[in-house]
Amino acid sequence: MIPEDILLSFPARFLNYKKGDTIFSKGNYPSYYYQIRLGEVKMNNYNEEGKEFIQNIFTAGQSFGEPPLFIDEPYPANAVALSNVELIALGKDDFLKMLYQHPEVSIEINRSLARRLFYKAVMAPEISSQDSNKRLKTLFNYQKGHSNATDGPFTYMVPLTRQQIADLTGLRVETVIRGVKELEKEGYLLIRQRKIFLK
Repeated sequence: MIPEDILLSFPARFLNYKKGDTIFSKGNYPSYYYQIRLGEVKMNNYNEEGKEFIQNIFTAGQSFGEPPLFIDEPYPANAVALSNVELIALGKDDFLKMLYQHPEVSIEINRSLARRLFYKAVMAPEISSQDSNKRLKTLFNYQKGHSNATDGPFTYMVPLTRQQIADLTGLRVETVIRGVKELEKEGYLLIRQRKIFLK
């Protein structure tokens, strides 16, 4: 998102985490802007029964955890490495200074935050829906619509595991598996070698 040369000039530093490492925890106060160079990071939290809910999954080139930087509030969720991860981390004060000196970067940050708000607005009504297949379709349509998918039937592969789909939609894994099979029978998707491809 933000060019690395700009980040490094302020100066940012590189951080490495192993799969499963916690980058920050719910309740921590933010000290850094984080941008992913390699790997994947999930933002998650847990309900009172200990069930995980994934807020979002971020990949190389994306940033995460910015809102609390702007409002001096603690993180509302945890950030956990889904794979080995390399991050660029820029201290909070330097991050804010960079935004003042590079307004074009500030606009890109606003676009990114707006996309995430849009995702939450799209998903929130569906999470409360009793129709599990509707939840799945909403998630899949959003994923495909915000990717660089090529035209053509069944060319877009959903880059999520069944467990991640369950955690993003608030469903059980068994419900996801059953729903995916039903959606395949409808012709909405295709399963090839356990991967989900959308029409």
